[in-house]
Amino acid sequence: MNRRQAMVAVGAFLALAGCGSDDSKKKGDDFSANREGAMPGYGAGGRFRAAAPLSFTMLYNNHPFYPMKNDWLFWSELSKRTNVKIEPSVVPLSDYEKKRSLLIGAGDAPFIIPKTYPGQETPFVASGAILPVSDYVDLMPNFKEKVAKWNLQGDLDTLRQSDGRYYVLPGLHEDFWVDYSLAVRKDVLDKLGLEIPQTWDDLRTVLKAMKEEYPDCYPMSDRWGTLTPGANLLNIIGISYGAPGGWGYGDGMSWDPAAGKFAFTGAMDQYKQMLQYLQTLVEEKLLDPESFTQTDDLAIQKLVSGKSFVISSNAQTLVNEYRPPLSKANPKAVLVKIPLPVGPLGPIKYGAGNTRLENGIMISKKARDSKNFVAMMQFIDWLWYSDEGQVFAKWGVDGVTYTKDASGKYKLAPDVDFVGLNPKATKHLQKDFGFSNGVFAYGGSTELLQSTFSEEEVAFQKVMNARKPLPAPPPHPLTDEEREQVTLWQTPLKDHVTQNTMKFILGKRDFGDWAAYVSELEGKNMSSYVNLVNTAYDRFKKQHG
Repeated sequence: MNRRQAMVAVGAFLALAGCGSDDSKKKGDDFSANREGAMPGYGAGGRFRAAAPLSFTMLYNNHPFYPMKNDWLFWSELSKRTNVKIEPSVVPLSDYEKKRSLLIGAGDAPFIIPKTYPGQETPFVASGAILPVSDYVDLMPNFKEKVAKWNLQGDLDTLRQSDGRYYVLPGLHEDFWVDYSLAVRKDVLDKLGLEIPQTWDDLRTVLKAMKEEYPDCYPMSDRWGTLTPGANLLNIIGISYGAPGGWGYGDGMSWDPAAGKFAFTGAMDQYKQMLQYLQTLVEEKLLDPESFTQTDDLAIQKLVSGKSFVISSNAQTLVNEYRPPLSKANPKAVLVKIPLPVGPLGPIKYGAGNTRLENGIMISKKARDSKNFVAMMQFIDWLWYSDEGQVFAKWGVDGVTYTKDASGKYKLAPDVDFVGLNPKATKHLQKDFGFSNGVFAYGGSTELLQSTFSEEEVAFQKVMNARKPLPAPPPHPLTDEEREQVTLWQTPLKDHVTQNTMKFILGKRDFGDWAAYVSELEGKNMSSYVNLVNTAYDRFKKQHG
Protein backbone atom coordinates (compact mmCIF):
# COMPACT_ATOMS: atom_id res chain seq x y z
CA MET A 1 0.00 0.00 0.00
CA ASN A 2 1.19 3.45 -0.87
CA ARG A 3 2.17 5.97 1.65
CA ARG A 4 -0.79 8.30 0.95
CA GLN A 5 -3.29 5.61 0.00
CA ALA A 6 -4.28 4.83 3.55
CA MET A 7 -4.41 8.37 4.79
CA VAL A 8 -7.70 9.37 6.31
CA ALA A 9 -9.07 12.54 7.82
CA VAL A 10 -8.15 12.00 11.43
CA GLY A 11 -9.98 15.02 12.71
CA ALA A 12 -13.28 13.17 12.97
CA PHE A 13 -11.96 11.17 15.87
CA LEU A 14 -10.64 13.89 18.15
CA ALA A 15 -11.19 13.61 21.85
CA LEU A 16 -13.81 15.25 24.02
CA ALA A 17 -11.19 15.70 26.68
CA GLY A 18 -7.51 15.55 27.33
CA CYS A 19 -6.20 17.77 24.54
CA GLY A 20 -2.86 19.26 25.45
CA SER A 21 -2.70 17.34 28.72
CA ASP A 22 -0.16 14.78 29.86
CA ASP A 23 -0.64 11.62 27.85
CA SER A 24 -0.06 9.14 30.62
CA LYS A 25 -3.31 8.76 32.48
CA LYS A 26 -2.43 5.72 34.55
CA LYS A 27 0.10 7.25 36.92
CA GLY A 28 -0.58 4.44 39.39
CA ASP A 29 0.00 1.64 36.90
CA ASP A 30 1.84 -1.23 38.53
CA PHE A 31 4.43 -2.68 36.16
CA SER A 32 6.11 -4.86 38.78
CA ALA A 33 5.06 -8.04 36.94
CA ASN A 34 5.94 -6.64 33.51
CA ARG A 35 9.55 -5.48 33.84
CA GLU A 36 11.44 -8.66 32.97
CA GLY A 37 14.22 -7.77 30.55
CA ALA A 38 13.62 -4.04 30.91
CA MET A 39 16.61 -1.72 31.02
CA PRO A 40 17.08 0.06 34.34
CA GLY A 41 17.73 3.75 33.93
CA TYR A 42 16.66 3.84 30.30
CA GLY A 43 16.28 7.45 29.17
CA ALA A 44 16.17 9.72 26.14
CA GLY A 45 19.38 9.73 24.14
CA GLY A 46 20.66 6.42 25.47
CA ARG A 47 20.73 3.09 23.66
CA PHE A 48 18.24 0.48 24.77
CA ARG A 49 19.62 -2.95 25.48
CA ALA A 50 17.44 -5.60 27.06
CA ALA A 51 18.71 -7.00 30.34
CA ALA A 52 18.13 -10.51 28.96
CA PRO A 53 17.59 -11.89 25.42
CA LEU A 54 14.03 -11.12 24.33
CA SER A 55 11.82 -11.66 21.29
CA PHE A 56 8.71 -9.76 20.27
CA THR A 57 6.09 -10.76 17.71
CA MET A 58 5.33 -8.23 15.00
CA LEU A 59 3.10 -7.99 11.94
CA TYR A 60 5.32 -7.31 8.95
CA ASN A 61 4.19 -5.49 5.79
CA ASN A 62 6.23 -7.14 3.02
CA HIS A 63 7.01 -4.65 0.25
CA PRO A 64 7.42 -6.20 -3.22
CA PHE A 65 10.25 -3.82 -4.13
CA TYR A 66 12.37 -5.17 -1.26
CA PRO A 67 10.94 -8.54 -0.15
CA MET A 68 11.96 -9.57 3.34
CA LYS A 69 15.10 -11.69 3.76
CA ASN A 70 16.04 -13.51 6.94
CA ASP A 71 19.73 -12.76 6.42
CA TRP A 72 19.37 -8.97 6.25
CA LEU A 73 22.01 -7.10 8.21
CA PHE A 74 19.15 -5.15 9.77
CA TRP A 75 17.97 -8.18 11.79
CA SER A 76 21.37 -9.34 13.05
CA GLU A 77 22.60 -5.84 13.89
CA LEU A 78 19.33 -5.00 15.65
CA SER A 79 19.73 -8.06 17.88
CA LYS A 80 23.40 -7.26 18.46
CA ARG A 81 22.58 -3.74 19.63
CA THR A 82 19.40 -4.33 21.61
CA ASN A 83 19.46 -8.02 22.64
CA VAL A 84 16.03 -8.26 20.99
CA LYS A 85 14.87 -10.49 18.15
CA ILE A 86 11.78 -9.61 16.15
CA GLU A 87 9.56 -12.51 15.15
CA PRO A 88 7.77 -11.22 12.04
CA SER A 89 4.43 -12.49 10.75
CA VAL A 90 5.01 -11.71 7.10
CA VAL A 91 2.04 -10.42 5.09
CA PRO A 92 2.14 -9.21 1.46
CA LEU A 93 1.61 -5.48 1.12
CA SER A 94 -1.49 -6.04 -1.01
CA ASP A 95 -3.18 -8.08 1.76
CA TYR A 96 -1.87 -6.19 4.76
CA GLU A 97 -4.97 -4.24 5.80
CA LYS A 98 -7.29 -7.22 5.40
CA LYS A 99 -4.98 -9.61 7.24
CA ARG A 100 -4.43 -7.08 10.01
CA SER A 101 -8.18 -6.74 10.57
CA LEU A 102 -8.69 -10.52 10.59
CA LEU A 103 -5.90 -11.13 13.09
CA ILE A 104 -7.02 -8.35 15.45
CA GLY A 105 -10.65 -9.46 15.20
CA ALA A 106 -9.72 -13.05 16.02
CA GLY A 107 -7.50 -12.02 18.93
CA ASP A 108 -4.46 -13.49 17.18
CA ALA A 109 -2.56 -10.31 16.34
CA PRO A 110 1.17 -10.08 17.15
CA PHE A 111 2.14 -7.71 19.95
CA ILE A 112 3.53 -5.00 17.62
CA ILE A 113 1.32 -3.89 14.71
CA PRO A 114 3.13 -1.27 12.60
CA LYS A 115 2.27 0.43 9.31
CA THR A 116 -1.01 1.72 10.73
CA TYR A 117 -2.07 5.11 9.43
CA PRO A 118 -3.89 7.53 11.76
CA GLY A 119 -7.58 6.67 11.66
CA GLN A 120 -7.07 3.02 10.76
CA GLU A 121 -6.97 2.14 14.45
CA THR A 122 -10.48 3.44 15.12
CA PRO A 123 -12.42 0.27 14.18
CA PHE A 124 -10.49 -1.67 16.82
CA VAL A 125 -10.99 0.72 19.73
CA ALA A 126 -14.46 -0.30 20.90
CA SER A 127 -13.56 -4.00 21.12
CA GLY A 128 -10.63 -3.29 23.42
CA ALA A 129 -8.34 -5.34 21.18
CA ILE A 130 -5.63 -2.67 21.05
CA LEU A 131 -3.99 -0.65 23.79
CA PRO A 132 -4.67 3.03 24.49
CA VAL A 133 -0.98 3.72 23.94
CA SER A 134 -1.22 7.26 25.26
CA ASP A 135 -1.52 5.71 28.73
CA TYR A 136 2.00 4.31 28.44
CA VAL A 137 4.16 7.01 26.83
CA ASP A 138 5.86 7.65 30.18
CA LEU A 139 7.74 4.45 29.31
CA MET A 140 8.94 6.14 26.09
CA PRO A 141 11.33 9.02 26.89
CA ASN A 142 12.45 9.60 23.28
CA PHE A 143 8.88 9.81 22.06
CA LYS A 144 8.00 12.33 24.77
CA GLU A 145 11.14 14.38 24.14
CA LYS A 146 10.37 14.80 20.43
CA VAL A 147 6.75 15.71 21.10
CA ALA A 148 7.90 18.47 23.44
CA LYS A 149 10.84 19.63 21.31
CA TRP A 150 8.82 19.88 18.09
CA ASN A 151 5.62 21.12 19.74
CA LEU A 152 3.63 18.14 18.46
CA GLN A 153 1.04 17.94 21.24
CA GLY A 154 -1.61 19.57 19.05
CA ASP A 155 -0.86 17.08 16.27
CA LEU A 156 -1.23 14.20 18.72
CA ASP A 157 -4.54 15.60 19.91
CA THR A 158 -5.94 14.87 16.45
CA LEU A 159 -5.57 11.16 17.26
CA ARG A 160 -7.61 11.17 20.44
CA GLN A 161 -10.74 9.07 20.62
CA SER A 162 -13.89 9.97 22.55
CA ASP A 163 -12.30 8.69 25.78
CA GLY A 164 -9.53 11.27 25.44
CA ARG A 165 -6.84 8.72 24.64
CA TYR A 166 -5.10 7.70 21.43
CA TYR A 167 -4.48 4.16 20.24
CA VAL A 168 -1.71 4.46 17.66
CA LEU A 169 1.89 5.60 18.18
CA PRO A 170 2.46 7.73 15.10
CA GLY A 171 5.66 8.52 13.30
CA LEU A 172 6.71 12.05 14.25
CA HIS A 173 8.01 14.58 11.74
CA GLU A 174 9.71 17.80 12.72
CA ASP A 175 7.96 19.63 9.87
CA PHE A 176 5.38 18.97 7.19
CA TRP A 177 6.62 16.68 4.45
CA VAL A 178 5.20 16.96 0.95
CA ASP A 179 6.33 14.04 -1.19
CA TYR A 180 3.67 13.38 -3.82
CA SER A 181 3.28 15.45 -6.95
CA LEU A 182 3.55 14.96 -10.71
CA ALA A 183 6.49 13.81 -12.81
CA VAL A 184 6.88 15.58 -16.17
CA ARG A 185 9.11 14.98 -19.18
CA LYS A 186 11.38 18.01 -18.95
CA ASP A 187 13.00 17.27 -22.32
CA VAL A 188 9.59 17.52 -23.98
CA LEU A 189 8.95 20.85 -22.25
CA ASP A 190 12.31 22.12 -23.48
CA LYS A 191 11.58 20.96 -27.02
CA LEU A 192 8.29 22.88 -26.98
CA GLY A 193 9.81 25.96 -25.34
CA LEU A 194 7.71 25.55 -22.20
CA GLU A 195 8.45 26.20 -18.53
CA ILE A 196 7.61 23.94 -15.59
CA PRO A 197 3.87 24.56 -14.92
CA GLN A 198 3.33 26.66 -11.78
CA THR A 199 -0.46 26.39 -11.57
CA TRP A 200 -3.10 23.89 -12.62
CA ASP A 201 -4.07 26.23 -15.44
CA ASP A 202 -0.42 26.20 -16.53
CA LEU A 203 -0.53 22.41 -16.54
CA ARG A 204 -3.51 22.44 -18.90
CA THR A 205 -1.61 24.80 -21.21
CA VAL A 206 1.40 22.48 -21.16
CA LEU A 207 -0.73 19.42 -21.86
CA LYS A 208 -2.43 21.17 -24.77
CA ALA A 209 0.94 22.00 -26.32
CA MET A 210 2.05 18.39 -25.90
CA LYS A 211 -1.17 17.16 -27.49
CA GLU A 212 -0.69 19.47 -30.45
CA GLU A 213 2.85 18.19 -30.99
CA TYR A 214 1.93 14.54 -30.36
CA PRO A 215 -1.73 14.21 -31.44
CA ASP A 216 -1.81 10.41 -31.11
CA CYS A 217 -0.96 10.39 -27.39
CA TYR A 218 -2.62 11.29 -24.13
CA PRO A 219 -0.09 13.72 -22.61
CA MET A 220 -1.03 12.60 -19.10
CA SER A 221 -1.81 9.01 -18.13
CA ASP A 222 -1.99 8.39 -14.39
CA ARG A 223 -1.53 5.52 -11.95
CA TRP A 224 -2.58 4.34 -8.44
CA GLY A 225 -6.23 4.16 -9.48
CA THR A 226 -7.05 0.45 -9.20
CA LEU A 227 -7.95 0.58 -5.49
CA THR A 228 -8.81 4.26 -5.14
CA PRO A 229 -9.81 5.96 -8.43
CA GLY A 230 -7.83 9.16 -8.87
CA ALA A 231 -5.92 8.36 -5.70
CA ASN A 232 -3.11 10.92 -5.91
CA LEU A 233 -4.51 13.21 -8.61
CA LEU A 234 -7.83 13.90 -6.86
CA ASN A 235 -5.94 14.42 -3.63
CA ILE A 236 -3.33 16.95 -4.76
CA ILE A 237 -5.74 18.90 -6.98
CA GLY A 238 -8.56 18.69 -4.45
CA ILE A 239 -6.43 20.02 -1.61
CA SER A 240 -5.44 23.00 -3.73
CA TYR A 241 -9.16 23.69 -4.25
CA GLY A 242 -10.11 23.03 -0.63
CA ALA A 243 -11.99 19.76 -1.20
CA PRO A 244 -9.68 16.73 -1.42
CA GLY A 245 -10.68 13.49 -3.09
CA GLY A 246 -8.84 10.25 -3.75
CA TRP A 247 -6.42 9.37 -0.96
CA GLY A 248 -7.32 12.59 0.85
CA TYR A 249 -11.09 12.03 0.92
CA GLY A 250 -10.94 10.43 4.36
CA ASP A 251 -14.22 10.65 6.25
CA GLY A 252 -15.79 12.88 3.61
CA MET A 253 -15.80 16.00 5.77
CA SER A 254 -14.00 19.27 5.00
CA TRP A 255 -13.73 22.36 7.16
CA ASP A 256 -15.22 25.43 5.48
CA PRO A 257 -13.47 28.39 7.14
CA ALA A 258 -15.73 30.94 5.46
CA ALA A 259 -18.87 29.32 6.85
CA GLY A 260 -17.25 28.34 10.14
CA LYS A 261 -18.52 24.78 9.95
CA PHE A 262 -17.94 21.42 8.34
CA ALA A 263 -19.34 20.52 4.93
CA PHE A 264 -19.65 17.27 3.03
CA THR A 265 -16.66 17.25 0.68
CA GLY A 266 -18.35 15.51 -2.24
CA ALA A 267 -21.10 18.14 -2.41
CA MET A 268 -18.96 21.28 -2.05
CA ASP A 269 -18.68 23.81 -4.88
CA GLN A 270 -14.89 23.45 -4.60
CA TYR A 271 -15.20 19.71 -5.28
CA LYS A 272 -17.39 20.44 -8.30
CA GLN A 273 -14.83 22.94 -9.61
CA MET A 274 -12.07 20.35 -9.31
CA LEU A 275 -14.14 17.80 -11.23
CA GLN A 276 -14.90 20.38 -13.90
CA TYR A 277 -11.19 21.00 -14.33
CA LEU A 278 -10.47 17.29 -14.73
CA GLN A 279 -13.43 16.78 -17.04
CA THR A 280 -12.02 19.49 -19.29
CA LEU A 281 -8.71 17.64 -19.44
CA VAL A 282 -10.49 14.43 -20.41
CA GLU A 283 -12.75 16.16 -22.93
CA GLU A 284 -9.76 17.79 -24.60
CA LYS A 285 -7.99 14.39 -24.66
CA LEU A 286 -5.22 15.71 -22.44
CA LEU A 287 -5.83 13.16 -19.66
CA ASP A 288 -6.12 9.46 -20.42
CA PRO A 289 -9.58 8.28 -19.24
CA GLU A 290 -7.98 4.95 -18.30
CA SER A 291 -5.98 6.82 -15.63
CA PHE A 292 -8.63 5.98 -13.03
CA THR A 293 -8.75 2.22 -13.61
CA GLN A 294 -5.53 1.01 -15.27
CA THR A 295 -2.82 -0.91 -13.47
CA ASP A 296 0.35 0.85 -12.40
CA ASP A 297 2.34 -1.32 -14.79
CA LEU A 298 0.26 -0.16 -17.75
CA ALA A 299 0.57 3.49 -16.75
CA ILE A 300 4.35 3.14 -16.45
CA GLN A 301 4.49 1.30 -19.77
CA LYS A 302 2.74 4.21 -21.48
CA LEU A 303 5.22 6.65 -19.93
CA VAL A 304 8.22 4.56 -20.93
CA SER A 305 7.01 4.02 -24.50
CA GLY A 306 6.40 7.74 -25.06
CA LYS A 307 2.61 7.47 -25.15
CA SER A 308 2.39 9.84 -22.17
CA PHE A 309 4.60 12.50 -20.59
CA VAL A 310 3.03 13.26 -17.19
CA ILE A 311 2.26 10.88 -14.31
CA SER A 312 1.75 10.97 -10.53
CA SER A 313 4.97 10.45 -8.62
CA ASN A 314 6.87 10.64 -5.38
CA ALA A 315 10.63 10.75 -4.87
CA GLN A 316 11.18 7.00 -4.76
CA THR A 317 8.88 6.01 -7.64
CA LEU A 318 10.61 8.63 -9.79
CA VAL A 319 14.01 7.05 -9.21
CA ASN A 320 13.12 3.39 -8.74
CA GLU A 321 10.21 2.80 -11.10
CA TYR A 322 10.24 5.47 -13.81
CA ARG A 323 13.75 6.54 -14.69
CA PRO A 324 15.47 3.14 -15.16
CA PRO A 325 13.09 1.77 -17.83
CA LEU A 326 12.59 5.21 -19.40
CA SER A 327 16.33 5.76 -19.69
CA LYS A 328 16.72 2.35 -21.30
CA ALA A 329 13.95 3.03 -23.82
CA ASN A 330 14.95 6.63 -24.48
CA PRO A 331 18.38 7.70 -23.17
CA LYS A 332 17.60 11.35 -23.98
CA ALA A 333 14.43 11.45 -21.86
CA VAL A 334 14.55 13.67 -18.76
CA LEU A 335 11.83 13.08 -16.17
CA VAL A 336 11.48 15.44 -13.19
CA LYS A 337 9.15 15.75 -10.21
CA ILE A 338 7.64 19.23 -10.21
CA PRO A 339 6.52 21.32 -7.22
CA LEU A 340 2.79 20.95 -6.69
CA PRO A 341 0.90 23.24 -9.06
CA VAL A 342 -0.92 26.03 -7.25
CA GLY A 343 -4.70 26.18 -7.16
CA PRO A 344 -7.37 28.56 -5.81
CA LEU A 345 -6.05 28.35 -2.22
CA GLY A 346 -2.66 29.66 -3.31
CA PRO A 347 0.77 28.21 -2.49
CA ILE A 348 0.19 25.82 0.42
CA LYS A 349 1.95 22.86 1.98
CA TYR A 350 0.31 20.12 3.94
CA GLY A 351 0.97 16.80 5.59
CA ALA A 352 -1.23 13.75 5.61
CA GLY A 353 -4.36 14.72 7.52
CA ASN A 354 -2.79 18.19 7.72
CA THR A 355 -0.55 17.06 10.57
CA ARG A 356 3.13 16.18 10.96
CA LEU A 357 2.25 12.61 11.85
CA GLU A 358 3.10 9.49 9.87
CA ASN A 359 1.88 5.93 9.92
CA GLY A 360 2.67 4.26 13.20
CA ILE A 361 2.18 1.36 15.58
CA MET A 362 -0.76 -0.26 17.31
CA ILE A 363 -0.06 -2.48 20.33
CA SER A 364 -2.11 -5.61 20.93
CA LYS A 365 -4.03 -5.54 24.20
CA LYS A 366 -2.41 -8.89 25.07
CA ALA A 367 1.00 -7.23 25.23
CA ARG A 368 0.03 -5.35 28.41
CA ASP A 369 -0.01 -8.61 30.36
CA SER A 370 3.38 -9.73 29.09
CA LYS A 371 6.19 -9.98 31.61
CA ASN A 372 8.30 -8.08 29.04
CA PHE A 373 5.85 -5.23 28.41
CA VAL A 374 8.07 -2.45 29.78
CA ALA A 375 11.06 -3.74 27.82
CA MET A 376 8.96 -3.87 24.66
CA MET A 377 7.86 -0.23 25.04
CA GLN A 378 11.49 0.78 25.67
CA PHE A 379 12.54 -1.15 22.55
CA ILE A 380 9.85 0.53 20.43
CA ASP A 381 10.85 3.90 21.82
CA TRP A 382 14.50 3.36 20.89
CA LEU A 383 14.04 1.88 17.42
CA TRP A 384 11.28 4.17 16.15
CA TYR A 385 11.81 7.39 18.13
CA SER A 386 15.42 7.81 19.29
CA ASP A 387 17.92 9.65 17.09
CA GLU A 388 20.21 6.62 17.10
CA GLY A 389 17.43 4.17 16.29
CA GLN A 390 16.13 6.33 13.44
CA VAL A 391 19.60 6.69 11.91
CA PHE A 392 20.13 2.93 12.22
CA ALA A 393 16.79 2.08 10.61
CA LYS A 394 17.36 4.54 7.80
CA TRP A 395 21.10 4.34 7.03
CA GLY A 396 22.25 1.06 8.53
CA VAL A 397 25.71 0.44 9.96
CA ASP A 398 28.51 3.00 9.89
CA GLY A 399 31.41 1.71 7.83
CA VAL A 400 29.30 -0.96 6.14
CA THR A 401 26.36 0.70 4.43
CA TYR A 402 27.35 4.34 4.99
CA THR A 403 29.97 6.73 6.28
CA LYS A 404 29.68 10.15 7.90
CA ASP A 405 32.06 12.99 7.07
CA ALA A 406 33.46 15.67 9.37
CA SER A 407 30.53 17.98 8.63
CA GLY A 408 28.07 15.30 9.74
CA LYS A 409 26.82 14.52 6.24
CA TYR A 410 25.83 10.91 5.55
CA LYS A 411 27.14 9.15 2.47
CA LEU A 412 26.33 5.69 1.17
CA ALA A 413 29.12 3.15 0.89
CA PRO A 414 30.45 3.07 -2.70
CA ASP A 415 28.93 -0.37 -3.38
CA VAL A 416 25.47 0.48 -1.99
CA ASP A 417 22.65 2.25 -3.83
CA PHE A 418 19.44 3.85 -2.60
CA VAL A 419 17.04 6.10 -4.56
CA GLY A 420 19.64 6.42 -7.30
CA LEU A 421 22.33 7.99 -5.12
CA ASN A 422 24.84 5.34 -6.27
CA PRO A 423 23.27 4.07 -9.49
CA LYS A 424 26.26 1.87 -10.45
CA ALA A 425 26.51 0.15 -7.06
CA THR A 426 26.12 -3.63 -6.94
CA LYS A 427 24.10 -3.72 -3.70
CA HIS A 428 20.91 -2.02 -2.58
CA LEU A 429 20.27 -0.55 0.89
CA GLN A 430 16.71 -1.89 1.05
CA LYS A 431 16.87 -5.07 -0.99
CA ASP A 432 20.17 -6.44 0.27
CA PHE A 433 20.44 -5.03 3.79
CA GLY A 434 16.87 -4.26 4.95
CA PHE A 435 17.48 -0.61 5.88
CA SER A 436 15.27 2.34 4.87
CA ASN A 437 12.43 -0.14 5.24
CA GLY A 438 9.02 1.54 5.39
CA VAL A 439 8.06 -0.62 8.37
CA PHE A 440 10.83 0.86 10.51
CA ALA A 441 12.23 4.01 8.88
CA TYR A 442 9.93 7.01 8.94
CA GLY A 443 9.52 10.23 10.85
CA GLY A 444 12.37 12.14 12.42
CA SER A 445 14.11 15.46 12.01
CA THR A 446 13.98 17.36 8.74
CA GLU A 447 17.75 16.96 8.52
CA LEU A 448 17.49 13.17 8.78
CA LEU A 449 14.51 13.07 6.44
CA GLN A 450 16.43 14.95 3.78
CA SER A 451 19.72 13.13 4.35
CA THR A 452 18.89 10.60 1.62
CA PHE A 453 17.43 13.19 -0.73
CA SER A 454 19.14 13.96 -3.98
CA GLU A 455 19.98 17.57 -4.75
CA GLU A 456 16.91 17.83 -6.96
CA GLU A 457 14.66 16.49 -4.18
CA VAL A 458 16.17 18.95 -1.69
CA ALA A 459 15.38 21.71 -4.21
CA PHE A 460 11.80 20.42 -4.46
CA GLN A 461 11.46 20.44 -0.67
CA LYS A 462 12.87 23.97 -0.49
CA VAL A 463 10.10 25.21 -2.76
CA MET A 464 7.40 23.35 -0.84
CA ASN A 465 8.69 24.34 2.61
CA ALA A 466 8.54 28.02 1.66
CA ARG A 467 4.76 27.73 1.30
CA LYS A 468 2.30 28.31 4.12
CA PRO A 469 1.01 25.23 5.96
CA LEU A 470 -2.61 24.29 5.56
CA PRO A 471 -4.14 24.21 9.05
CA ALA A 472 -5.79 21.10 10.40
CA PRO A 473 -9.56 21.14 10.82
CA PRO A 474 -10.79 22.05 14.30
CA PRO A 475 -11.71 19.29 16.78
CA HIS A 476 -15.03 17.55 16.24
CA PRO A 477 -14.87 14.42 18.44
CA LEU A 478 -17.53 11.75 18.08
CA THR A 479 -18.82 9.56 20.87
CA ASP A 480 -18.89 5.79 20.43
CA GLU A 481 -22.61 5.92 19.68
CA GLU A 482 -22.16 8.70 17.13
CA ARG A 483 -19.33 6.82 15.46
CA GLU A 484 -21.48 3.72 15.12
CA GLN A 485 -24.15 5.80 13.43
CA VAL A 486 -21.67 7.54 11.18
CA THR A 487 -20.23 4.20 10.09
CA LEU A 488 -23.64 3.25 8.70
CA TRP A 489 -23.77 6.47 6.65
CA GLN A 490 -20.19 6.79 5.43
CA THR A 491 -19.90 3.78 3.11
CA PRO A 492 -23.00 4.40 0.94
CA LEU A 493 -22.16 8.11 0.78
CA LYS A 494 -18.54 7.47 -0.20
CA ASP A 495 -19.54 4.86 -2.78
CA HIS A 496 -21.97 7.30 -4.38
CA VAL A 497 -19.38 10.08 -4.42
CA THR A 498 -16.77 7.79 -5.98
CA GLN A 499 -19.11 6.50 -8.67
CA ASN A 500 -20.34 9.93 -9.65
CA THR A 501 -16.91 11.52 -9.42
CA MET A 502 -15.87 9.21 -12.23
CA LYS A 503 -19.06 9.88 -14.19
CA PHE A 504 -18.57 13.65 -14.02
CA ILE A 505 -14.87 13.48 -14.91
CA LEU A 506 -15.37 11.09 -17.80
CA GLY A 507 -18.32 13.06 -19.20
CA LYS A 508 -20.84 10.31 -18.50
CA ARG A 509 -22.87 12.69 -16.35
CA ASP A 510 -23.44 16.35 -17.17
CA PHE A 511 -22.68 19.01 -14.59
CA GLY A 512 -26.23 20.25 -15.16
CA ASP A 513 -27.13 17.24 -12.98
CA TRP A 514 -25.10 18.51 -10.03
CA ALA A 515 -28.17 19.57 -8.05
CA ALA A 516 -29.73 16.17 -8.65
CA TYR A 517 -26.52 14.48 -7.54
CA VAL A 518 -26.51 16.51 -4.30
CA SER A 519 -30.16 15.52 -3.76
CA GLU A 520 -29.16 11.89 -4.14
CA LEU A 521 -26.57 12.40 -1.40
CA GLU A 522 -29.28 13.97 0.75
CA GLY A 523 -31.25 10.76 0.29
CA LYS A 524 -28.29 8.87 1.72
CA ASN A 525 -28.28 10.88 4.98
CA MET A 526 -25.70 13.48 3.99
CA SER A 527 -27.34 16.28 5.97
CA SER A 528 -27.74 14.08 9.03
CA TYR A 529 -24.06 13.24 8.85
CA VAL A 530 -23.02 16.88 8.45
CA ASN A 531 -25.30 17.98 11.29
CA LEU A 532 -23.92 15.31 13.60
CA VAL A 533 -20.30 16.34 12.93
CA ASN A 534 -21.08 20.04 13.39
CA THR A 535 -22.91 19.25 16.61
CA ALA A 536 -19.78 17.44 17.81
CA TYR A 537 -17.68 20.46 16.80
CA ASP A 538 -19.98 22.88 18.64
CA ARG A 539 -20.00 20.63 21.70
CA PHE A 540 -16.22 20.51 21.84
CA LYS A 541 -15.89 24.28 21.34
CA LYS A 542 -18.41 24.92 24.11
CA GLN A 543 -16.63 22.61 26.53
CA HIS A 544 -13.05 23.56 25.71
CA GLY A 545 -13.20 26.96 24.07
